[in-house]
Amino acid sequence: MEDSKKKIAPAFDRRSDVPQEFCWRLEDLFAAPADWEKAAARVEELSKELAARRGRVMESSRSLLETLKLEEEMDGLLARVYQYAHCRSHEDMSDPKGKDLSQKATALAVRAAEATSFLEPEMLAAPREQVERWLDEPELSVYRLSFLRLWRAESHVLPSEQEAILAAMGEVAGGPEEIFSQLTDADLTFPSVQDEEGRTAALTQESYGRYIQSPSRSVRQAAFTGLHGTFAKYGNALAAAYGSHVKSDRVFARLRRYKSPLEAALFDSEVPVTVYRGLIDAVHRGLPALAGYVSLKKRLLGVEPIRMWDLYAPVEGTLAREWSFDQAVSLVEEALAPLGPEYGAALHTALTDRWIDRYENKGKRSGAYSWGSWGCHPFMLLNYGGTFRDVSTLAHEAGHSMHSWFSHKSQPQVYSDYVIFVAEVASTVNETLLCEHMLARTSDPSEQVFLLSNQLEAMRQTIYRQALFAEFEERAHDADAAGQALTPELLGSIWTELNTAYYGAEVGSTEGLSVEWSRIPHFYGSFYVYQYATGMAAAVALADRILHDPHGAEDYFTLLRGGCSADPVTLLRRAGVDMERDAVDRALAVFAEKTDQLARLTDR
Repeated sequence: MEDSKKKIAPAFDRRSDVPQEFCWRLEDLFAAPADWEKAAARVEELSKELAARRGRVMESSRSLLETLKLEEEMDGLLARVYQYAHCRSHEDMSDPKGKDLSQKATALAVRAAEATSFLEPEMLAAPREQVERWLDEPELSVYRLSFLRLWRAESHVLPSEQEAILAAMGEVAGGPEEIFSQLTDADLTFPSVQDEEGRTAALTQESYGRYIQSPSRSVRQAAFTGLHGTFAKYGNALAAAYGSHVKSDRVFARLRRYKSPLEAALFDSEVPVTVYRGLIDAVHRGLPALAGYVSLKKRLLGVEPIRMWDLYAPVEGTLAREWSFDQAVSLVEEALAPLGPEYGAALHTALTDRWIDRYENKGKRSGAYSWGSWGCHPFMLLNYGGTFRDVSTLAHEAGHSMHSWFSHKSQPQVYSDYVIFVAEVASTVNETLLCEHMLARTSDPSEQVFLLSNQLEAMRQTIYRQALFAEFEERAHDADAAGQALTPELLGSIWTELNTAYYGAEVGSTEGLSVEWSRIPHFYGSFYVYQYATGMAAAVALADRILHDPHGAEDYFTLLRGGCSADPVTLLRRAGVDMERDAVDRALAVFAEKTDQLARLTDR
C-alpha cells in the first residue's frame, strides 16, 4: 500500500532529488541567477530615474507619458523579480540562499515604493482640465481610467503633512490585531481531548479543524467546548482588542471623509455598499434553504438535538479513489471542457508544460497557490497527494492561473490585474465544474452522497457563514458608532442572535457558541470576509450558466479577460451575474436544489 501511495504522489527528502519534469520552470522568468541580478539592478536604476523626476512629472504631456512608461517598466520587472525570488525560497524554506534572495527582493520593493511615493500626489496636484486634454492624446488615452480612479479618491486624500501623520499611525492602528495574534497564537493553551480511539490528544487551533469534522460526536463536542471555553476565559481582553480595532476604523474613516468604516473598506475595490447589504438581504431570503439543510443533516447524523459542533461532521459517503497527477490532469481537463477549446488549449499548456511545482519535498512551502506576473505565464505551487481534495486544489489553482493568463493577454499592463472581489471567482468556478462533472459520471450512491455533501458544506461555510460574519461586523461597528461599549456580553449577544436567526434555536443555543466571535482573525481586516461569500455565490451562478446556458461560457470570458478594465461588479454583470440583483439568490437556489437532491438520495 505504501509503494502504491508513493507512485500516486511521491514525496522527496531533498529538493535536489525531485526530477526536473515535476518542478516548475522558473527559468521562464529568468534564465539564470545572473539575469535576476541584472533585472534587480535595473529596477534600482528605474526607481532612481523616477525619483529624479520629482517636481517635473506634470510639466507636459510628454513628461507624463515618459514617467508612466518608466513606472510600468519598473513595476513589471519588479513583479517578476519579486516572484522569482519568493518562488525559489518556497522550494526549500530551509535553504539560506532562498531566504537571502527573497529578503533582497522585499527590500528592493520597499525602496522602489519609497522612491516613487510622490507620483500620485504630484499627478493629483495638476489642474484636472489640463490632464483631461492630455488624455485625449493617443498614447496617453489608455491611462484615462486609471486617472479617473485617482480623481475618484481625491476627496479622501489629505494634505501631505496629514497623510504623513496617518501613515505614522498605521503601526499603532495595527496594535489590536497584534495583541489578538499574540494572545491567541502564543499565550492560549487548550485542554486535551480524547480522539476516536480513546487516546489523549492535544487540542490546538490547528487540530481543531480536524476534530470538529470527526465522525465521533463526543470528539466534536469536546473539541468545540474545549476551544471556546478557553477563549471565554479571555473574553474581556479579546473584546477590548476588537473594540479598539473598531474604534480605529471609525476614526480613520472620519478623518478620510468617508460616511462609514464600511464605505471606507469597500471604496478602493469600487464595490458599492449596496452589494454588501444586498448579500445579507439575499442570505436572509435564503434562510429557509439553510433550515432545510440543517434538518437534513440532523436526520443523516441521527443527533437530537443538533448543535453547532454537528454541522461540520461528515455524512455517510465515501470517495476512496486516488488519482495520479496525470490522471488528475485528464480529469480536470474533462471537467472544464464546457469552457471551450481556447480555454482548454491554455489549460493543457498550464498543466503539462511545467507551470506547476507538483510534489512535496522536505522544506517546501505548505499549501498551494497560483502566482502570475506581467510579462510571463503564471506558476502554481502544489503539494499534490492524490486525493479528491488534491484534484480539486489543482482545478482551483488552475482557475486562478487561467484568470491571470487571459487577463494579461487581453489587457494593457495598467489594467491587467484583477481585484480581490473577483479573485476567488474563477478558481471556485473550476471547483464547481469539477464536482458537477464527477456527479454526472458516477452511479455509485456513496460517491454521490460524498460529492453533494462536500458541495453543500462548502456553500454553507462560504456563503451563509461568511454572510453571518459580515452582518456581525456591521452590527458591531454600528454599536460603536452609537456610543455602546463593545463588551464581551454585547458582542456575545449579537453573535448568539445571528446564529439563532441563521440556524434556528437548536443550533443557536449551543454551549460556548456566544464567544465564537472572539476567535475569528478575519475581523481584524474589517469588512473583508463578505468577499468569500460573494465570490462563491458568483461562481456557483456562473458555473450553472456555463453548464445550462448556450452563451454562458462566452459571457464568462468577459470576466477572465477583463482584468480591472472596469469595476468588478460591472465585469461580473457582463459575465452574466448581477451582484446588485439576483446572483446570491441564484446561488442559494442551487443550494436548495442540491439539498433536495441529497435528501432524495439518502431517503431510506
